[in-house]
Amino acid sequence: MSDPVRFGILGLGMGANRARLVTETRDAELVCVCDLQEGRAREVAKELSCEWTTLYDEMLKRKDIDVVGIFTPSGTHCDYAVKAIQAGKHVFVTKPMDISVEKCDAAIEEARNAGVILAVDFQMRYEETNQKIKLALDNRRLGRLILGDLRMKWYRTQEYYEGGYPHGWRKRRKTEGGSAANQGVHFIDLLQWFMGPIRTVYGRSGTFAHNIETEDLSMALLTFESGAWGSIVTTTASYPSLGSSIEITGDNGSIVWRDGNVTLYKRKDDPEPSLDEFQLDPDRPKNIIEDMVSAVKGGSHVMVDGVEGRKTVAIINAIYESSKTGKIVELDQL
Repeated sequence: MSDPVRFGILGLGMGANRARLVTETRDAELVCVCDLQEGRAREVAKELSCEWTTLYDEMLKRKDIDVVGIFTPSGTHCDYAVKAIQAGKHVFVTKPMDISVEKCDAAIEEARNAGVILAVDFQMRYEETNQKIKLALDNRRLGRLILGDLRMKWYRTQEYYEGGYPHGWRKRRKTEGGSAANQGVHFIDLLQWFMGPIRTVYGRSGTFAHNIETEDLSMALLTFESGAWGSIVTTTASYPSLGSSIEITGDNGSIVWRDGNVTLYKRKDDPEPSLDEFQLDPDRPKNIIEDMVSAVKGGSHVMVDGVEGRKTVAIINAIYESSKTGKIVELDQL
């Protein structure tokens, strides 16, 4: 396949960034952008020399689009994904995959039946540091994993929740989750990717510092299928923001990841361990656009497909369900 992979982008908040990325990516072509705000659509289209529309259905009718990227309120991701799949397009959605496990399942089934690619844009999975941590853990550099902890302590103003387009979507349960589903989702994905599948969740969630329908503080105790334990804390009520960290402990040592960097790597069996022992393929996809191009043109498997992307949605919903019932929730795996 010598022709470029042709993209359409829906939603021009974070979607504008990904649209620009398309124009910077080899073998990719930006054909059209779509946004409910005509002025925004015109502005981005002019900047990036592509066509624009405010009508999603019109973009889906185009025969010159192979892949649709979706950057809309979280509770609409899979609705728009299913429409793109039914139009014969490959599709990727921004995080989280959705806020409903059932919607995720429906999109996965649609993509499977249609024979198209369904992917989720978890940018942290592509980053070199995180891929080397994953290789270290998979190669048992820390020995048997015992404990994995996530702490995300951020601050968001009330104005943040009142803003966005449509206004206030971030504070409504129908269109968005809370600190876990919105801000914490990237780190929850990293934790379960590093540590392996989660078997049980015991969670608490509450709203402490904002006038919103969703939560601004969630906590959970985890049991992984490996037998390791773990914990999650996410909040948008921490003033000032204290950043994000993931700490992983095995019976041979520990790794501490903080705000994208490894701040500690210690092992009993090596006085000076280094993650640089792991060499990555320089031609590997570095982002979702490169990943989709590689998958469409070469048939490679995307970093996070629908089944993988569903995992974080299931974990977050388990936290919320456990908080309501006071019971431990067992996770189902596709």
